[in-house]
Amino acid sequence: MLSKIFSFLSKDVAIDLGTANTLFYLKGEGIVLNEPTVVVLDKNSNKVLYVGLAAKQMMGKTPPHMEVIRPLKDGVISDFETTKEMIKYFILKVLKRKRLIKPKIAVCVPAGITQVEKKAVIDSGLQAGGREILLIEEPMAAAIGAGLDITAPSGNLIVDIGGGTTEVAVISLSSVAYSESVRIAGDEANEAIMDYLKKKYNLFVGENSAELVKIAIGCAYPLEEELTYDVAGRDMVTGIPRNITVTSEEIREALKEPVNEIVKSVRRALEKTPPELSADIYDKGVFLTGGGALLKGLDKLISKETGLKVEVTESPLTDVAKGTGIALENYSIYRDVFIS
Repeated sequence: MLSKIFSFLSKDVAIDLGTANTLFYLKGEGIVLNEPTVVVLDKNSNKVLYVGLAAKQMMGKTPPHMEVIRPLKDGVISDFETTKEMIKYFILKVLKRKRLIKPKIAVCVPAGITQVEKKAVIDSGLQAGGREILLIEEPMAAAIGAGLDITAPSGNLIVDIGGGTTEVAVISLSSVAYSESVRIAGDEANEAIMDYLKKKYNLFVGENSAELVKIAIGCAYPLEEELTYDVAGRDMVTGIPRNITVTSEEIREALKEPVNEIVKSVRRALEKTPPELSADIYDKGVFLTGGGALLKGLDKLISKETGLKVEVTESPLTDVAKGTGIALENYSIYRDVFIS
């Protein structure tokens, strides 16, 4: 009876606390927030000035007394206080202070999370206003969000490529039979593009610009029609702003190393999967999700390297948040998938 009263007075929240973006899913409403995991602080007072999209738009443009912070690195909290303030800000924005009781919060975390990192997530959630914090591993949440039947005695291989980590997991009977968290993903792809432009063109570009290049013409496999993109930056010799045109072939070359690491992680998963589950994966193929799954031709490259069918899920950008929300909404069914 008391739990029903709590449920009525509060609004349970599922959070995809990502390195690049944070998504909120409200019980009964679906995804209600999707904003960059970025905060702007006043250096003098240490006060949070901007959060989310407003903060990201200020990257590389702040005056000396302000600092842009990305409080998560490689999928885990690197700045506890800033993360706490960011979650608190988003909770107030989403719930609009209408609820009388603190919400129950489900948060997805990388498969390779340590006990210390786990505690940081739980503590930040509690201090941000949650009454109870539940944790779920990202690949499990992604599989649920993608509509895979995780309860069946059948193997599913899911590859979730986020901003800070690539999560590779084989899931069967509501449990993870094999998982690996590789700390190479979207951020490393952006850095690879920045390094390439520095070395080849002596051009310094910011992280936001590198990300735009990746989205526009980034690819892992030759395209039927190669693309070009104009990118502006600062000449590292003269210090003067300059504009160049880069091709998709060049960016494919720039991304070769991080892409190869992702492919290797998939191959390792296939090598370490029990034979019975391998047969299931051979029949079903590999499921790609996360923002990195949208890299042009990545599905074709993985298919070529493994000989398996590779499918990008229907909503790769929101699968993890959606899956976390579905598991929270149907807690009696998915109780066993939570790791806390």
